[in-house]
Amino acid sequence: MKFFLSFLIIVNCLSKSNAQDLPEIVKNAFGMGEELKYKVKYGFINCGSAELKVSSTSKKFDDESALQLTVTGRTANSFDVFYKVRNRYDSYIDKQTIKPYLFTENIKENNYRRNGYVNFDRNTNSVMTNKGTFDVPKNTLDIISAFYFARCIDFSDFKPGKSFEINYYMEDKVHSMTVKYIGKEKVKTDAGTFESLKFSPSLVEGRVFKEDSKMYLWVSNDLNRIPLRVQVEILVGSIVIELTDFKGLVNQTTARLN
Repeated sequence: MKFFLSFLIIVNCLSKSNAQDLPEIVKNAFGMGEELKYKVKYGFINCGSAELKVSSTSKKFDDESALQLTVTGRTANSFDVFYKVRNRYDSYIDKQTIKPYLFTENIKENNYRRNGYVNFDRNTNSVMTNKGTFDVPKNTLDIISAFYFARCIDFSDFKPGKSFEINYYMEDKVHSMTVKYIGKEKVKTDAGTFESLKFSPSLVEGRVFKEDSKMYLWVSNDLNRIPLRVQVEILVGSIVIELTDFKGLVNQTTARLN
């Protein structure tokens, strides 16, 4: 069974894949130069780290420049003896719509290796991958662009219990990410204490999750929507991913309390 440390991959467990209109987005929550760093804990054990970066790229799509979103995840050196992970994912997106042009992955997990790509064709609602060309629902994203798109959703009229849904393509399938808004909470991290918005993505029982598993995500309650903390129950124990450092934010960090 493959082992995913990034919280972008932890949420890859959702079910339906119907065509949909994307939620409305507002002012961008991120921009070129943003870097977010996280620690990954399994119980009380620090087992790895993850990093998210937004940068420019020399690649052009339809003669348009793009932003490059990069996510890397790795196990700690002390944990490598048990299970070694060195994963990288890149998404090249339209600067205005946040919709992806290209997604690539370079996965190294113990002896498992996977190098893949997904080219998105908006005109035909299809994707071209290293395994062929497939039809996908309208507005399908990849897992990284879906995560950044969600940061830009207009939450101004959200009340506890309201949810939103985004389709994304990953591992040769279309998945649907359904996320419910829980409410506001204060969250303490290594990067400071923040006022946050708390969400709960729905999970499906299976390889990693048990029937009553819960997952929670906290993001800063300001225009940046910084992912602060993720907590998810797995078959044995739980994984926590927590912000340790950040820089290059495009908006003032008004949610930080200290």
